[in-house]
Amino acid sequence: MMKHILKLQSRSSSHVVPKGHVAVYVGEFGKKRYVVPVAYLNHPSFKVLLKSAEEEFGFNHPMGGLTIPCKDETFISLIYELGIARLQR
Repeated sequence: MMKHILKLQSRSSSHVVPKGHVAVYVGEFGKKRYVVPVAYLNHPSFKVLLKSAEEEFGFNHPMGGLTIPCKDETFISLIYELGIARLQR
């Protein structure tokens, strides 16, 4: 699963988002673009990140897309855990 997320990240520079996915910009300073499954947006841990994005940016995201103000390592760790949980279902 982690390879899949990283593969989507490397492809994300083309600005193509596969069906069922969403592009998010992550980082405290320089923003990296990641493409994640839409299903992740509904997970309680991801909702915490969305809430922090809402508190910091409201609906005016500086990157023109969903911007999440957290460390890259934190985001990658969460995505990894969500991917593992999704595979175990």
